[in-house]
Amino acid sequence: MTGFVSTLVRLYATVFASLERAVEGWLPGLAARFSFLAVLYFYFLNSALTKVEPGIAGFFHIADGAYYQIALPAVEAAGGDVSQVAFLPWGLIVRTGTYAEFILPILVVLGLFTRLAALGMIGFVLVQSYVDITVHQVGKETAGAWFDRFSDGLIFDQRTLWVFLLLYLAVKGAGALSLDAALARI
Repeated sequence: MTGFVSTLVRLYATVFASLERAVEGWLPGLAARFSFLAVLYFYFLNSALTKVEPGIAGFFHIADGAYYQIALPAVEAAGGDVSQVAFLPWGLIVRTGTYAEFILPILVVLGLFTRLAALGMIGFVLVQSYVDITVHQVGKETAGAWFDRFSDGLIFDQRTLWVFLLLYLAVKGAGALSLDAALARI
């Protein structure tokens, strides 16, 4: 029986080592970027669009709603008057966050400066989660919890998977089918 088991173990190792060699360098990064595009890109795009004024020219004008989403305590301290919110640090944070939400996902999908963009997105997701919990005070049912047998928490459960996907890209890169790889060949 042990000869049979060791043969199965060798066969298993050979098959999956061959599979790993066949996809190494191109499939994991491509699959991670495709997954980001399919699941998260439009989420971030639509969120970013709520932070600017409508229309093409509106892209260059931060909407008041952006301040309410990102810097609510500063807006409240200014009596609800966004024009009274100090540029440093709040205005800068709102502008940086708004344009990061447009630019970083595009870079991830294109595979351009992927590692840096993925690190930026991880930071963005962590800050977004912190703001949702502390500023917008989402309830425990929305935040969820790790290790609780439920996988439907919008913050702890889902965003952990987002960060894992982005962490893969930050560590391993976008792969051979990316603009990063094309630029490296120049």
